[in-house]
Amino acid sequence: QVQLVESGGGLVQAGGSLRLSCAASGRTTRSYNMGWFRQAPGKEREFVAGITWSGGSAYYAVSVKGRFTISRDNAENTVYLQMNSLKPEDTAVYYCAAGPPKVVVATTPEKYDYWGQGTQVTVSS
Repeated sequence: QVQLVESGGGLVQAGGSLRLSCAASGRTTRSYNMGWFRQAPGKEREFVAGITWSGGSAYYAVSVKGRFTISRDNAENTVYLQMNSLKPEDTAVYYCAAGPPKVVVATTPEKYDYWGQGTQVTVSS
């Protein structure tokens, strides 16, 4: 079992930056691939970024590539999502998730076993 707690969300103007954190307790995060998803009102949960258990490979949704960076600190059991050049369409609840340590990061929610409660990100125009 692993428990995930996100933090760092908030209100920011378009063009601004936020850094989300996902702190894990229970089993160490190095046993899992980690992902960030987001869900806007009336929309399905969508993949944002993911990173393999070792941190060796990272994957991004086309909509955020070049603006967002996922990283992890296994010693601290924490995963980060640095979000730059934010746009109003990035507004959503952002969720951290843990999944099996595969070679390739999964991009669909059903592949992940554990989820945090989410943190709200609101980008004003």
